[in-house]
Amino acid sequence: MADNSFLLYGANGYTGELIARHAKDYDLQPILAGRREEVIKPLANQLDCAYIVFDVNNTRAVNHAVGKVKVVLNAAGPFQFTAKQMIEGCVECGTHYLDINGDVSVFEFVRRYDDVAKRAGIMVLPGAGFDVVPTDCTALFLKKLVPDAVALKLAFASLGGGLSHGTATTMVSKLGKGGAVRKDGKIISVPLGHRGMWVDFGERKLFVMTIPWGDVATAYYTTGIPNIESYAAVSPAVYRLLKFQSLYNWFLRTNFLRSLLQRRINRRVPGPTTEQRRNAASLIWGQAQSPNGSQATVRMRCDDGYTLTMQSTLLITKKILSGDYKPGYQTPASAYSEDLVMDLPHVTREIIEQ
Repeated sequence: MADNSFLLYGANGYTGELIARHAKDYDLQPILAGRREEVIKPLANQLDCAYIVFDVNNTRAVNHAVGKVKVVLNAAGPFQFTAKQMIEGCVECGTHYLDINGDVSVFEFVRRYDDVAKRAGIMVLPGAGFDVVPTDCTALFLKKLVPDAVALKLAFASLGGGLSHGTATTMVSKLGKGGAVRKDGKIISVPLGHRGMWVDFGERKLFVMTIPWGDVATAYYTTGIPNIESYAAVSPAVYRLLKFQSLYNWFLRTNFLRSLLQRRINRRVPGPTTEQRRNAASLIWGQAQSPNGSQATVRMRCDDGYTLTMQSTLLITKKILSGDYKPGYQTPASAYSEDLVMDLPHVTREIIEQ
């Protein structure tokens, strides 16, 4: 295989296809992969790419495909169903692993492969997209501003855009489940939205509430800060409604409701249009606090989540193929510093308080 080739599993999904279409902008040659030839082959023909069809539950097929490349980029979520199989294939074949996961439990699971990945001489880096590149880089940036920080808050808001089928499906699978924060170094379960606050993102002030975003897992390994909360922008009305979630969580977990919502997702367009993404943006806010109460606050503006995911995964893939990687389990910032995000187009960052 060419030195600039990598395996892109889940290439037929909204984000996977976006990555595939822009890979040549980074002088990369993806080998498109997925379970269904009827959707992978036409895309491969259209983009003039090689392709391979296999199921992640077929160990022999996984190893055959993974063994052909130096890097696997897994874009096939929900990742609780695909990460284990792909990582174990990568360990077996000495291939680096990336994905675009944002699930706290999956991050914690993947962390268990740190030692075996080091022995195999490979890097395992989940969350190479919007989940969690900009927030992870913000976390390390704040840690360097407040070296003795013991508390970290990270928040994000999306302006415009929309959801892909994959993201919406993952959200449906989490319905009726609670939230999570890190307290004294340990992840603990809390109600979804157990805390809310107003955040000044710069161009607008928005209400945010706590959610189990990936940084609850990853930011701890990046910074060592023991107390971490992640927030997302929501309307105050939704926040108030969630105060009663214990009364209807049982219904949210029913197969009836999840099947109903999944059918509605499947009828929608696959994701935001190019024009919608072009007019959308993501806002990031972070604050770190030391034991004596001193703190630093930073803000960031970047492209919409899907565009940034395409940019960051391809940038990291190119770095690995050039020999720039750290063996073992890594987060984006632990592997490439707090300035990784600044190498992406249209990103601005400012210190508000120090």
